Amino acid sequence: MPSTTRDDALRALRSLVGRDDATFHDGQYEAIAALVDDRRRALVVQRTGWGKSAVYFVATALLRARGGGPTVLVSPLLALMRDQIAAAARSGVRAVAINSTNAHEWREVEAALDADEIDVLLVSPERLNNPAFRERQLPDLVRRMGLLVVDEAHCISDWGHDFRPDYRRLRDLVAALDPSVPVLATTATANSRVVADVAEQLGGADRVLTIRGPLARASLRLGVLRLPDAVTRLAWLITHLDSLPGSGIVYTLTVAAAEDTARALRTAGVDAAAYSGKTPAEEREELEDRLRRNDLRVLVATSALGMGFDKPDLGFVVHLGAPSSPVAYYQQVGRAGRATERADVLLLPGPEDPEIWEYFATSSMPDEERARRVIDTLSDAPMSTPALEARVDIRRSRLELLLKVLDVDGAVRRVSGGWVSTGEPWSYDADRYERIAAARRAEQDAMIAYEQTDECRMMFLQRALDDPTAEPCGRCDRCAGPWYDATIPAAAQQQAGSALDRVGVPIDPRAQWPTGMSAFGLSLSGRIPVDERPDEGRALARLTDLGWGQSLRELFAPSAVDGPLPPAMLNACARVLGEWPWEERPVAVVSIPSRTRPMLTRSVAEGLAGLGRLPYLGELASSVAGQEPAPPGNSAFRLSRVWGTLSAVGLDVPAGPVLLVDDLADSRWTIQAATSALRAAGATRVLPFALALRG
Repeated sequence: MPSTTRDDALRALRSLVGRDDATFHDGQYEAIAALVDDRRRALVVQRTGWGKSAVYFVATALLRARGGGPTVLVSPLLALMRDQIAAAARSGVRAVAINSTNAHEWREVEAALDADEIDVLLVSPERLNNPAFRERQLPDLVRRMGLLVVDEAHCISDWGHDFRPDYRRLRDLVAALDPSVPVLATTATANSRVVADVAEQLGGADRVLTIRGPLARASLRLGVLRLPDAVTRLAWLITHLDSLPGSGIVYTLTVAAAEDTARALRTAGVDAAAYSGKTPAEEREELEDRLRRNDLRVLVATSALGMGFDKPDLGFVVHLGAPSSPVAYYQQVGRAGRATERADVLLLPGPEDPEIWEYFATSSMPDEERARRVIDTLSDAPMSTPALEARVDIRRSRLELLLKVLDVDGAVRRVSGGWVSTGEPWSYDADRYERIAAARRAEQDAMIAYEQTDECRMMFLQRALDDPTAEPCGRCDRCAGPWYDATIPAAAQQQAGSALDRVGVPIDPRAQWPTGMSAFGLSLSGRIPVDERPDEGRALARLTDLGWGQSLRELFAPSAVDGPLPPAMLNACARVLGEWPWEERPVAVVSIPSRTRPMLTRSVAEGLAGLGRLPYLGELASSVAGQEPAPPGNSAFRLSRVWGTLSAVGLDVPAGPVLLVDDLADSRWTIQAATSALRAAGATRVLPFALALRG
C-alpha cells in the first residue's frame, strides 16, 4: 500500500524529535498538508513549545523528497538560528545560516546552494536588503524556492509588539514568488489585529489558512508582587531565589539594570551572568549554552534574550520591571515551562516602568521633519551612513532605523557604497503613526491593568491575544492565592542596598573624531592623539543604574529645580574620587559651565575641591553662555557646537593634572573640548568627573 502524506510526515516528525511514539499536536498535520499537498499560504498562531518548527522542518523534508527547491527561513535572532539548525540536523534536514557572524562561510554556502546540497537556508530579515545578497543571490532563490517560512511573523506588523521595519520587505518577496510556492508564517504572540495584518501581507485573508490554538500554558504559575523600590525588589530576589525551581531568567528593562542585578546576585553567592544587546556574540552563545546545560542558575537579561531561545526545562522567569504590553510579557514568560509540569513566573513592577516604556516607544517612531531631511540630503550618488549622519544631525541608531523605514516605503534604497534617494514621491502617513502610537499607549495601560487585575492572570493574557478559549487557570496568585513569600529579612534589604550603593562608572575618552567634520569647517579627522585626550574619567553612576540612578534621574528630571547637590550625594562623589586609581592626584579643580544646572555643577566642583583640599579655579569661559541648549544630536553636530566655545581665559591653570567637573556626560565632546582648552592653558592631564553618565 503506497504511503500517504500523513505517513511520510509522521516518520519525519519522529526522526525530528527522536521518539518513535511521537504524534502530531492539533493543527500540526493540517498545516503540513496545506503546505505540501495544497501549496497554500498558512499562518500558524500557537503557544511557545507547541511545535511550530516541526511544521516547517517536516514540510521541508516532504517537499524536498518530491523534488522541491530549498526552504528559505526568515529568522529574526541568531539564538533562534542556532537552535533551528541543530533541530534540523536531528531530522536529516541540511540547514545553514547566512548572518553577520559567519561571513567567512558565505562562499561555501553559495556553492552548496548552487549544488542543491542545502535544504533550509536561514536568513535574517536585514539580509534581504543587503545589496550583494539582494542582487546576486535572492533572484535565483526566488526562482528555485520550494517553501518560504517567516518565523516570529508578528514582527511584520506595525501593530506587533516587536515590529521591525526589515520584516515589511517580506510583502514584496511574497509577491515575487510563483503562486505555487507555499508560504508559512508562524508566531506565538499575535492578537486578531496582528493576525489580520499578517494575513493581508501574505496575500489576503482569502488566500491564507489561519490555524490558531489555545495559548494557555498549563505549567505556568503567574504572580505579581508590587514592591516600593529597586533595592526591595533585589532584596526579594536574593531572599527567595532558592525557592524557585531549576534555572531561569531574570528580565530587566535596561542594560544597566541587568548588569547591576547580575553583579548583586553574584555578590550574594548566586551563579548569575548578564546578557544584553551589548554582550559580544560569542559570549551570548556561551551564556545560552550554559543556561541550557543548567551550568548557570540565573541569566539576567534584557529583551535581547527573547524570541527563539529554547530551553524546555526552564524553571522560572522573573521580571524586575514590566514590559510595555501584555503581549510582549506573554512572549517572554513563554520561555519557561515548555517541558515541565511547573514553572514559576513572577512580575516585580517598578514605578519607573512607564518612563522607560515612553522612551522606547518614541525612539522607534519615524519623525516627518527628520525623514524629509534625510530624503533631501540623499541623491543618486551613494552616501555612507556615517557621511549622512554628519549632514542630518540624527543619532546613528535612530538614523539607521529611519533609513530602514524609508527604504521599505520606497523613498531611499541601500546600494553598494551606502544609500541613495530613489526620487519616488514620499508622504508621511501621520494618521497611521498616530494610530500606532495610540495602540502602544493602550498596550501600556493594559500592562498596568494586568498588574492590578483581580481576575485570573493567564486568562487576562489570553484575552490580550484574543484567544477565544480563555478561562481561569486555577494556579495563578489570583485564582489560588499568592504562591510566593513576600517577606524580606532586614539583612537581605541591607545586602541589596549595599550592592546597589556601588559608585563610580568609567567615562571613556573619545578616541576618534566624527566623520565629516570638514562640512563644519573643522579639520578634525581620524584618531585623536593620545596626548590630546582626557584621561579615563569617572561618573557617580549611570542614569539607568538601579542604585544611584534613581536619585540622579530625579535630580536631572525636566521639572527639577536647580540647586546645590544634596550632602549624601556629595559624599558618594567623594567616595568615587577615593576609589579612583589615577596615576597622579589632581592639583586643582575646574568646572564646565552648565546652561541648565549652574548651581548644581558649581556646588559639585566646590564641594569636591573642599573635601580634597584642592583649589577651585572656577568655571571655564564659554562663548555660548546664556544661550538655550541645542537639542540632542549626533556626534558630528554636537562636536561642531562645542568646539572652540570653551577657554581657560582668566583661570590660573597649574602645570599638573586638573579635575574637570561636569553635571552630565553624554556624547563626551564637551569634555574633549574642555580638555583642549585646559591643555592649551598648561594642564598636563585632565581627569573628567561627572555626576551622571547617560546610557
